[in-house]
This record gives sequence, C-alpha cells and structure tokens, in this order.
Amino acid sequence: MAVKPIRLFGDPVLRTPAEPVTDFDKELRKLVKDLTDTMLDAPGAGLAAPQIGVSLRVFTYHIEGRLGHLVNPDLDLSDEMDEEGEEGCLSFPGLSFPTPRAVRAVAKGFNMYGEPVVIEGTDLMARCLQHETDHLDGVLFIDRMDPEQRKLAMKAIREAEWSGLKPPVVKYSPHATYGKAI
Repeated sequence: MAVKPIRLFGDPVLRTPAEPVTDFDKELRKLVKDLTDTMLDAPGAGLAAPQIGVSLRVFTYHIEGRLGHLVNPDLDLSDEMDEEGEEGCLSFPGLSFPTPRAVRAVAKGFNMYGEPVVIEGTDLMARCLQHETDHLDGVLFIDRMDPEQRKLAMKAIREAEWSGLKPPVVKYSPHATYGKAI
C-alpha cells in the first residue's frame, strides 16, 4: 500500500492549476495507485493529485461502490439549478460546509492507459466530479460558497486543530520584550 500524506489547506500546491498529463506510462499508473490507496485509507470520496503534492490533472473517486480515476478531465455541467449540499474535503479534515454544485455533471477524459473515458453523474457523483476537477484548477470548495457561508467556514478553519492560520499567542513577561510572541 502506498499511502501518501495529504496536503492541508494553506499549502500552495492546492491553489496552483495542475499540468495536463502527457505521458500515460508506468509513473502515471503508480500515481493512480497511490491516489487510490491514500483516498481509501483516509477514507474519502475523491482525491486529486495536488492533494498529495503532485501537480498533474488526475483524480480518483469512490462513490456508491464505484471506484475509479480520471486523467485530464473536461467537465460539462448541466443547466439544472445548483443544489446546495454538505461537502467536505480531505485537505480540510473534519470540516464540512453547505456548498452549491450543479445537480448533474459529465466528465470526459482518459484512464491511466490513455483510453477515453466518460463519467456521468448526478447528486453525489456530480458533486465529486466538480470538487475534484476544481482541485485540478487550483479552486477549493470554500471558493464556491456565498460570502457569509465562506466567512463562517474560514472561522472554523482557523479554529481547527490542524490549521496553521491561528494567530500567535502573545504573552507578557517582565523578562521579555513586551508583546513578544512565544
């Protein structure tokens, strides 16, 4: 099993658009296996390559018993109204927030051997396809929230045990420079 560390919110790789895959080789098959093992171990419904520090357009998914992956996805969203639903992310451990997404999505791309693949989904699968493709574009699910919900989400992120966004604790000590962070 090749479980990799998952990058957390604040890591620049999560905000960087991923590069298209050009070589459908042994390295790509290893990446897909590492992504799958890491996603299943977490456990998660999906995992994009940038979340393990690899800036390539690849993601895996495990939705309603369907396990798979997609390389170089091109997403087509339905014209149906957006549906707000609870959404989480392995890069935001333990947190989930209402996030609007299209009800239906079609993702076209390739498998790890370079063969064309089309994945159609509604509800949770559509949400996953959108969420993981966003990761490949450097977009996070908190970016899809309305301003008020995003403000609440950022507060929860700052308070999360894993967050590096906490301000330093400032204490006064008569033997230290006033206001020195310790």
